[in-house]
Amino acid sequence: MTRRRPAPRAVFFLAIFLLFVIPLPAQSPPDASPTAASAGVAPFDPEAATEAYLARLSPEQRARSDAYFEGGYWLQLWDFLIGLGIAWLLLGTGLSAGIRNRVERWTRHRWLQTLLYSGATILLVTLLSFPMSLYEGFFREHRYQLSNQSLGEWLKDVLVGVGVGLVLGGLALVTLYAVLRKAPKTWWIWGTAVSVAFSMFVALIFPVFIAPLFNTYTPLRDTELRETILALARANGIPANDVYQVDASRQSKRVSANVSGFAGTLRITLNDNLLNRCSPGEIQEVMGHEMGHYALNHVYEGLLFEGFIILVGFAFVRWSFERVARGFGRKWGVRGVGDVAGLPLLAALLSVTFFVLTPLNNTFTRVNEAEADLFGLNATRQPDGAAEVALKLGEYRKLSPGPLEEWIFFDHPGGRNRILMAMRWKAEHLKDLSATSPSPAP
Repeated sequence: MTRRRPAPRAVFFLAIFLLFVIPLPAQSPPDASPTAASAGVAPFDPEAATEAYLARLSPEQRARSDAYFEGGYWLQLWDFLIGLGIAWLLLGTGLSAGIRNRVERWTRHRWLQTLLYSGATILLVTLLSFPMSLYEGFFREHRYQLSNQSLGEWLKDVLVGVGVGLVLGGLALVTLYAVLRKAPKTWWIWGTAVSVAFSMFVALIFPVFIAPLFNTYTPLRDTELRETILALARANGIPANDVYQVDASRQSKRVSANVSGFAGTLRITLNDNLLNRCSPGEIQEVMGHEMGHYALNHVYEGLLFEGFIILVGFAFVRWSFERVARGFGRKWGVRGVGDVAGLPLLAALLSVTFFVLTPLNNTFTRVNEAEADLFGLNATRQPDGAAEVALKLGEYRKLSPGPLEEWIFFDHPGGRNRILMAMRWKAEHLKDLSATSPSPAP
């Protein structure tokens, strides 16, 4: 349902790393019981049921959630600008060219030069962006009471993330710059193919080799819940043999689950916040949603869409890099697009593309999430569970955004829209729900 966010980085680092690596029982609301509606007490009104759910949160809770989420809008802008500033610093001061010159003196092997340059640059960018990362990932999360980590624990996760970035980012950049040098005119097409292939590789190894670096994964101890989830998986064509739980509470209070990996690394995972805070109906609905992503082939759709975004980004770099380099390249010491010293410029131009395409990217993801919501409702028949989970996500997501606001900034449907979808589904299935309900809701 939600993905655990890694410690934030400046957009410059994100452009490098994400491109190539491209995660108490609830009470029923008033007048929301299917048995009450089917008994003829009152017609079921999805809008009224939605407002009844939203009324469960106090004005103070809504204000806190709105402030947290809306603050993220500005952080996106600041991260973007800081990323451009870091790129300008590396280029304008000659740091980038200086690192390249040094590694060229150390070795004649181009791949090793690229690997050493990328490692030094990733470390340097991490240090330059650290103050913003510390604010976003630690102090701000604690201010809004969303983090459970001490500073030492948070720093440990950051260091692990940097280590992963050094390995994967280094390998990806070595491959990309080999393509840049071999195909100087068509590199943007071949580079896209390589990037998508690398993303598939990372998706394959992530559940087994990367995720356990940050958390402990163990087989789900609740055998009854495990069998319920596996039965749901089998019914929807998901070839899973086990269910795992992860100690996400060591980092945050967010509820989450996922179906990650594919082929031999596919895993169904629930975080312990979901297990501890949600009812069986809520857990089933969350798992139905996550299985919907798999059953609806969203992983493959996402890879294709990612390839399109990268292709657009690389095409923009292909058009603009030489134009910018002609004006500043001599001063910066950049010899061309195949020169690793130009990586800050390449990353900055990519970040411009990704920033401009944010609404398109968010819309694609938001549509997939809405499809998974509907799949989960049909698979689990837990509309109230869906509404309860949407309220929990509303602890840090704005529940009632405006249409334009949702289009630009939301990669999931707004909470009110998710609850309304669940209540509309419920209104169309009241008789069925009533027939299968063992007893009236309290």
